[in-house]
Amino acid sequence: MASTNDIKNGTVLSIDGQLWNVIEFQHVKPGKGGAFVRTKIKNVMTGKVVDRTFNAGAKIDTANVDRRDFQYLYKDGDSFVFMDTSDYDQITLPATIVGDAANFLLEQQTATIALSEGEPLYVELPASVTLEITYTEPGLQGDRSTGGTKPATVETGYQIQVPLFLEIGTKVKVDTRTGDYLGRVN
Repeated sequence: MASTNDIKNGTVLSIDGQLWNVIEFQHVKPGKGGAFVRTKIKNVMTGKVVDRTFNAGAKIDTANVDRRDFQYLYKDGDSFVFMDTSDYDQITLPATIVGDAANFLLEQQTATIALSEGEPLYVELPASVTLEITYTEPGLQGDRSTGGTKPATVETGYQIQVPLFLEIGTKVKVDTRTGDYLGRVN
């Protein structure tokens, strides 16, 4: 058992038999009344995001979650095969656990997998990854960084919006949380 003072981003709470990951939290001390902690939590299994408020100092049940680095090896049908970088054991995860991370996974890339009692919960990627554009419409002369965007397909097959001047073969930095274009990589 822990208290609400121990809540941090990434903490996994056990509420009503389900695991919830803390996305955001804020300690609030109003001028009148007791202090409380406002959180935005995401259900680890379903991905549902809800707002939840806890009284300050209240006891909460935290789950024991082990985050380890794994290397993505390959896709096998609808499953993804990862290798533990510490002991070289392989683990196969269904697409439901990998979730949106599949849009940014390249072979040999390192990802963090959260495990609770040996069961995989979710896959965490770095905040941004570098991907190569494999298809986009050619830019026209005069198209420069004036705010216009066009769709581009990256090497994982995911489609993002990029500035008009980018061409096939350009390496770009992509935000793994939102799928937004962050910039060109030389």
